[in-house]
Amino acid sequence: MRRIAILFIALCLSLPALAERKHSFGELDVHYIAFNSGFLQPEIAAAAGLVRSKSQGVVNISVLKAGTPMAANVNGAVKNLLGQSHPLKFKQVNEGTAIYYLAQFPFENREVLRFTISVQAGDGVAHSFDFNQEFFPDE
Repeated sequence: MRRIAILFIALCLSLPALAERKHSFGELDVHYIAFNSGFLQPEIAAAAGLVRSKSQGVVNISVLKAGTPMAANVNGAVKNLLGQSHPLKFKQVNEGTAIYYLAQFPFENREVLRFTISVQAGDGVAHSFDFNQEFFPDE
């Protein structure tokens, strides 16, 4: 499982345009990244319970309060430009002191997807945000 955390950190650092994708709500920072599941090595995907596919994406959410990882309720949905929506079913992954949430979603062709994420942390307040990202199926 340690390799999974290292992989996600490496993905965040290796994509300069996406390296600092976060929303802040007071002391609460929500970091996020979405990518094609085909980028994962087979053993990493298997260890995380993810399906590698040219038409499956992964969204990874981590919640930090004052720089410390914390558990949260995370839910959301992904929608394409035609308005077709798919709920995101997040599963919590604990890796040492790291806590993150993973969900998979389908996509068809090259398309821009809109993600709506809601995070409810220790303060009991639900914080929501949206982001768009373009996806390309693996060839």
